[in-house]
Amino acid sequence: MIQKLVVSSNQIDRMHKIKSYILLALVACIAVAMSCNNKSSDTLAKAAHLEQALSPKKATVKAADMEIEAEEHSTGFNPKVYFEKFCSGCHGQRMKTFVDRKWEYGSTQQDIERSIAKGMVNEGMPAYEQTLKPEEITILAQYILQGIADRNTYDIVEDSTPKHYITDYYNVQVDTIVEGIEIPWGIKVLSDGTIFFTERKGTFNIKRPGEEAVEIQGAPDAKAHGQGGMMDVALHPQYEENGWIYLSYTKANGLKYTTAVVRGKIKDNQFVDQEDIFEALPYVSTKYHFGSRIVFDKEGYMYITVGDRGKRDDHPQFLTNACGKVHRLYEDGRIPQDNPFYNEAEAIQSIWSYGHRNQQGMIYDAQNDKIWVHEHGPRGGDELNLVEKAVNYGWPTVSYGINYNGTAFTDKSEMEGMRHPVNVWIPSIAPSGMAQVDEHYPHWKGDILSGSLRFNYISRVRVDGDQLVEEERILKDIGRVRAIEMGADGFLYVGVEDKGRILKVSITADNQLDQR
Repeated sequence: MIQKLVVSSNQIDRMHKIKSYILLALVACIAVAMSCNNKSSDTLAKAAHLEQALSPKKATVKAADMEIEAEEHSTGFNPKVYFEKFCSGCHGQRMKTFVDRKWEYGSTQQDIERSIAKGMVNEGMPAYEQTLKPEEITILAQYILQGIADRNTYDIVEDSTPKHYITDYYNVQVDTIVEGIEIPWGIKVLSDGTIFFTERKGTFNIKRPGEEAVEIQGAPDAKAHGQGGMMDVALHPQYEENGWIYLSYTKANGLKYTTAVVRGKIKDNQFVDQEDIFEALPYVSTKYHFGSRIVFDKEGYMYITVGDRGKRDDHPQFLTNACGKVHRLYEDGRIPQDNPFYNEAEAIQSIWSYGHRNQQGMIYDAQNDKIWVHEHGPRGGDELNLVEKAVNYGWPTVSYGINYNGTAFTDKSEMEGMRHPVNVWIPSIAPSGMAQVDEHYPHWKGDILSGSLRFNYISRVRVDGDQLVEEERILKDIGRVRAIEMGADGFLYVGVEDKGRILKVSITADNQLDQR
């Protein structure tokens, strides 16, 4: 069963793909009958009543969709509402990514209007000229410029991460361990509290206990363009014996880019003995959907995620390229001969699973010997997937989402031969960073944590086999979460990118003793 989780009724993305023509007709009748004075709660009740008999899960989504329609009908164009629906998945609800950015396409009112209308293909931004009217684009651009002008207001909010949180199971305290950094994309923590972390701008860093963080020199040349840069960091399963550290990064070949993995060792704060491990082919000119997470399983196999690189119609469903895939290799980059497509003509031999979009979170569940990923969907339809050998996860043939600009690209949410996600987040939470909790947080043990770039919280989900059984949104307003790590020292660490910093989460009280 697929669980569709609604964050809040006034922030829900529309579901534009309803299979039943009868249902569409009934919903349309109610929409026409609505007047400007209808209350959102009445609309919600009518839609829920109509859809309950046909699809309980769709009822919640469609009802909230109609509530948004009612609000827009009564209030006219609201740039804040449209920014949240169309833009916040990538840029955050407070326009964080616009502040101190490099305006490659211009920062004037006219420039921003042009960017909204025409889009930026290589950056992953679609055109909105078919979705918004010219006057609406003007209002939206003005809203963005005003948000940038209100920088001081946003800084106050973003710098004041709450110190204490109450969750269903624990009271926790959040402390800042590293600050004054850019975007912490990958984090690994040793048992003594030593922290390795990357910054997307292109650096690899270490913070030893009681010392300030320092940059490790000689790391690979990561091209920090678009969504790319220095990405994940992973440690060899026998790191304490051999010292191998793995980095994923955006590698350039002229004006084209790809996801690559290198390994090396630290000596005198230098990254030495480097070996190239993996390179996803082909290189393409787009600057987004790099994937880039790395994990090891109990047998020492290494798994690497690579996003579709913005080529959804060319890459994910075809085994002749490395994009939109999860790859499985030996620790030194060799390819296991028992990989599912090793002997298939023209297939990339390292492919383990395919049909993925952009997997920015991956964990290995050692207790159950399972690989989990979450991946950015389009607008609506972020997914939690259990990764298995040779499985096709359907992107873009099947999806619960639509394009960012509101247009549809498929009318199918399921198809024979394509695996259903274990969970779908609606509206999209923009997931990034992933961790599985260990025994140091007993009530959360085995639970999967996923960061939300869009809503500034962490989603804690509990699964039983391949079924989702519980979800709680914790650490709300912690910031735009990019990375999560269950440290070997027994603490959870969270990397946030609005005023980049790394936070440590500690238990201060147990709220539900003996509940598990």
